[in-house]
Amino acid sequence: MKTLILYSSHDGQTKKISEFLTALLEGEVIVDELREDYDIAPFEQVIIGASIRYGHFNKTLDRFIVRNLVYLEQKRSGFFGVNLTARKEGKDNPETNVYVRKFLQRTKWQPELAAVFAGALLYPRYKWFDRVMIQFIMKITGGETDTSKEVEYTDWEKVKVFAQQINALDK
Repeated sequence: MKTLILYSSHDGQTKKISEFLTALLEGEVIVDELREDYDIAPFEQVIIGASIRYGHFNKTLDRFIVRNLVYLEQKRSGFFGVNLTARKEGKDNPETNVYVRKFLQRTKWQPELAAVFAGALLYPRYKWFDRVMIQFIMKITGGETDTSKEVEYTDWEKVKVFAQQINALDK
């Protein structure tokens, strides 16, 4: 099985999750950044991971899917969304996470597997505007507001389960 994991990551957590999956998946696995023109033809399986920033996935994700829909429908496929909302119980699966649910409802692509993972809060790495805006959002939503902290919310056991589900598609 030749698997391609494409990621769209703003601050690096989605990339980190993608690379973590690489070690858990069976067969040959290639990880690369999502680009509209990526040639997915040589792969039997495609997994796409994308992060949310200010309530939206990167527009490249939608353009990629439109451009590759026919190919995606012919392959085993999976999708995972990464966002800070998923740090909260009840907002951490594809059916209850507003961003992933809406994405899967509006896209014509219907991956065989979908997952949601909580991201990371990396205040010291953010530019001033992002730090202030994210701190404001976290204050409203009851999250961490100490801008000297970095907090990783990703549940790595949940990522392992997703990898097991991907491996089971091949069986």
